[in-house]
Amino acid sequence: MDKSLPLLLLDNSSMMSVLNEGEFQCHNLTFEEAKHILELHDETDVLQCFSNLDIETVIYDYLGVTKREVEYKRIRNMRPGQDAIVFKLYITPSETQPIIQADDGVEAKKIQNVYVYCQYLSRIK
Repeated sequence: MDKSLPLLLLDNSSMMSVLNEGEFQCHNLTFEEAKHILELHDETDVLQCFSNLDIETVIYDYLGVTKREVEYKRIRNMRPGQDAIVFKLYITPSETQPIIQADDGVEAKKIQNVYVYCQYLSRIK
């Protein structure tokens, strides 16, 4: 793997930032495929381009990727030949709003549903 072109980890907004110029190819990934790709890369060969802790939870807790110290860097442009995994959050209002009570008696109300899916993005030119 070309160490000069690290794998980028993006979210909804950082994906829009890197699409400034060039030609790209994008396709959906299963969670297993995303996990496998992440595990192929050393932590020094990955840049995290988002600061959303909810997405970190998806990567490390839900996908089951071993927690690593990945460098954070804001990226404006992907380079030709560079790849990224995009973690897209999709939030919808909850159709039902059940109220639950925590152990200490505090009430909590469900207000939205949060979904996540993964895409593989490559800059080809």
